[in-house]
Amino acid sequence: MTRARFDELIHPSTRLSLVATLAAADWAEFAFLKDRLALSDSALSKQLATLEDAGYVSTERRLDGSRRKVRARLTDTGRKAFLGHIAALREIVAAAAPPSDPI
Repeated sequence: MTRARFDELIHPSTRLSLVATLAAADWAEFAFLKDRLALSDSALSKQLATLEDAGYVSTERRLDGSRRKVRARLTDTGRKAFLGHIAALREIVAAAAPPSDPI
């Protein structure tokens, strides 16, 4: 079972959306993430760098013909942090719900 732990690094909506998207894939291409999250190149790069510095994301840069391509994946540490954050959010929501309102 995942230990519930609210994660301030993941919580901002852009990073939460990014981590959730990465949690659903093995690897995700930069262009896919950019389109899916409706972010500029610089905004996505900044979010990926922040998560990579924390050890939550791993990126890979490679050449595809004459173009550089970047892809990202969630690390084991990032996946544990994400699952712990989701568990903490569920606890918060469950505590706020009226007793007769099932979640």
